[in-house]
Amino acid sequence: MIPVGAVLGTDERWQIVDAERASLADLLEGLTPEQWETPTACGDWRVRDVAAHLTLAPRFSYGDLVGAWVRARGNMDRLIHDTAVHEARLPTPELVANLRGIVGSRRLAPTTTPREPLLDILVHGQDIALALGRRREMPPAAARDAADRVCTMRFPLRPWPRPQARLVATDIEWSWGVGEEIRAPIAELLLRLTGRTVSPSGV
Repeated sequence: MIPVGAVLGTDERWQIVDAERASLADLLEGLTPEQWETPTACGDWRVRDVAAHLTLAPRFSYGDLVGAWVRARGNMDRLIHDTAVHEARLPTPELVANLRGIVGSRRLAPTTTPREPLLDILVHGQDIALALGRRREMPPAAARDAADRVCTMRFPLRPWPRPQARLVATDIEWSWGVGEEIRAPIAELLLRLTGRTVSPSGV
């Protein structure tokens, strides 16, 4: 187990990514057909679209990226959206198998670092769980690492506005920003940083 106050290195990040991918695959495997179609707070994506998105990055080559970039006419948001929706057409057992198949993979999407897969699985895992009314714990040290990454992101990787407030974690040593103070568990602050408004503690 990663200690709460630990500063994560590359190996620790990948360990958490592997554990999160495996546990999310377990959750998805038990869903009904209706639950796969549940809308999430992630734009117009359903549970199946979010799940499909999470399987793509380790399987995306530079050639895939160029082709998708051209089809999206250079719009990164459209690229991410359309590739997920297209992949989501696969049968649900195949989506689960694809997610299990990348457990242990260290492949990265072009132009990304190991911090992006951690951010992706933590936040999108919550998108799925919250849409289904499930509680999904987020390791505080991992959430802090992901929050640090969000705070240093620049366009086009960062699509979310910066909160005009000072965010202070109540369960781990972390703070960021200036202005009116907002205190909450680091998992909730990470969701706030990435444009979500529902707290995992509220499920």
